[in-house]
Amino acid sequence: MNRKKIGLLAAGLLLAVQTAIVPGVQAKSTGEIEIILDGQTLQSDASPYIVQGANVTMVPLRVISEGLGAQVNWSASSGMVTITAQNKNISMENGAQSATVNGKSVRLDASARMSSGRVMVPLRFVGEELGLKVDWQASERVITLSSGKEGTSTSGNTSSVGSSSSTSNSSASGNQGSVSTDQGAKANDEQDVVNTPSTSTKEDSSGSSQGNMAQVKATTSMRGAWISTINGDWPSSAARSSSEKQKQEFTKMLDDLQGMGINAVFVQVRASGDALYPSDLVPWSKYLTNTQGKNPGYDPLKFMISESHKRGMEFHAWFNPFRANSTGTTSGLAANHVANQHPDWIVKNGSQLYINPGIPAARQHVIDAIMEVVNGYDIDGVHLDDYFYPYSGTFDDDATFKTYNANKISNKGDWRRDNVNSFVRDLGKSIHASKPKVQFGISPFGVWRNKSQDLTGSDTKAGVTAYDTTFADVRTWINKGWIDYVAPQIYWSIGFPAAGYDKLVAWWSNEVKNSDVKLYIGHSPYKIGTPEKGWQSAQELIKQLELNENYKQVKGDIYFSAQHLRKNPYGLIQLLQNYYQL
Repeated sequence: MNRKKIGLLAAGLLLAVQTAIVPGVQAKSTGEIEIILDGQTLQSDASPYIVQGANVTMVPLRVISEGLGAQVNWSASSGMVTITAQNKNISMENGAQSATVNGKSVRLDASARMSSGRVMVPLRFVGEELGLKVDWQASERVITLSSGKEGTSTSGNTSSVGSSSSTSNSSASGNQGSVSTDQGAKANDEQDVVNTPSTSTKEDSSGSSQGNMAQVKATTSMRGAWISTINGDWPSSAARSSSEKQKQEFTKMLDDLQGMGINAVFVQVRASGDALYPSDLVPWSKYLTNTQGKNPGYDPLKFMISESHKRGMEFHAWFNPFRANSTGTTSGLAANHVANQHPDWIVKNGSQLYINPGIPAARQHVIDAIMEVVNGYDIDGVHLDDYFYPYSGTFDDDATFKTYNANKISNKGDWRRDNVNSFVRDLGKSIHASKPKVQFGISPFGVWRNKSQDLTGSDTKAGVTAYDTTFADVRTWINKGWIDYVAPQIYWSIGFPAAGYDKLVAWWSNEVKNSDVKLYIGHSPYKIGTPEKGWQSAQELIKQLELNENYKQVKGDIYFSAQHLRKNPYGLIQLLQNYYQL
């Protein structure tokens, strides 16, 4: 990526006793809420709380799942939570208005949704399906859960959820919840607001909200940060050659990122034909020891995945596919580096060396290197940046064009795009054949084509484009379903004359509209405080997040890069914490 990026979802999963939804502000009531299951007080890593003004008790899912022996799986990439217990398999998608129970679709009282980095699902529905009885004692601030094992009884304000029908409720008040659809919803893309009648009984019968309209801000599923090795996010120069310092830096970075709402990291594990892991195909990265090919004494990738998963954060392995070296020489490269082993594959472009995408064997080498990670590690995704063909300079591939052109393509630009298309298609097939749940996504330049070049392009005046400069035919990748998500680098401010953020989000949203490809937006906190139009305040980034809420296709955001988030330009961290309601 040019000055960029890396690239889902944290989990500290929560259940919501949800009967109405109110403006996205959540406030914990005074006094801890106690949860008792079959006579035993349950410990929680996250305190239950009541949503202010809605009488909605939020209960940690982990408490319920562990207490009942249920198995809970959360897939950030698909926005799907699955709960398995009592011969029941319940699946709910972030933002969807229905769930699947043992293969059958059942309407939900309240939508499952992401909020403050946690998955919220309706307790009434889940409890009903798992055979729970729920008693809410408002005066004592106690929730008593009964599975029938202890035969406990309670008094006070009681809401039983043991009935057989999940769509009928004892008291449908007729409330209307005006809800901005969550990012994982399957709602009509043209709708910005979905009016959903609330058919649930209040947990606290005091205080009727009949006739009230409540609106909740849409939440983003993906909150990613790119972690660049080549640009200094990690490890620092002071930590090179010290595995302990590298570990300390990485864990501190994860804690800092999680503290501002980040729930996924996109770590650059291949910057220049090298590796942050033991490989049979490529040498160790110099960014670990200052010497390419030198063993750092541990497996950084294994460590980073483990630490990310401990925190409920997704780990995506980020690869620069065709950059061979960030300098224009082979000096300092290990003997097993591709530039030394296959010099005929290498093209010098300015101050960098590239692996030639026009050579089939070279493309396969890159695929093999990536699949080594897919097959060997518990990653959540494979992420590519925009290093296909270079943005500028002369790329000497005339001989390759003549030699490797089985399809007899006459135009070199079309031939280059076909090379990249073949690579993306073949890599996607390999990933999904090996591990179908591993997400495959790409972060192209933010402008596909200008309208002046193609009437279907964006209303922009970019000097370079993904299609014509890097030969990234992103539209084909989306239409063919070769990728699971696309994360365009929209690194300009709202209203920027040449390439406005607002225009590009609208364009990309329309581009993925009728596909199964998710859209994440690549953001540029590194520009905050620079002279470029719109970046004199950190509020620009928050405005962009708020603008994204208007597009159901936008499933989340990725920030370039971790170091620029952590520098807290103009108070950005507090702004993100406020936006994510942390």
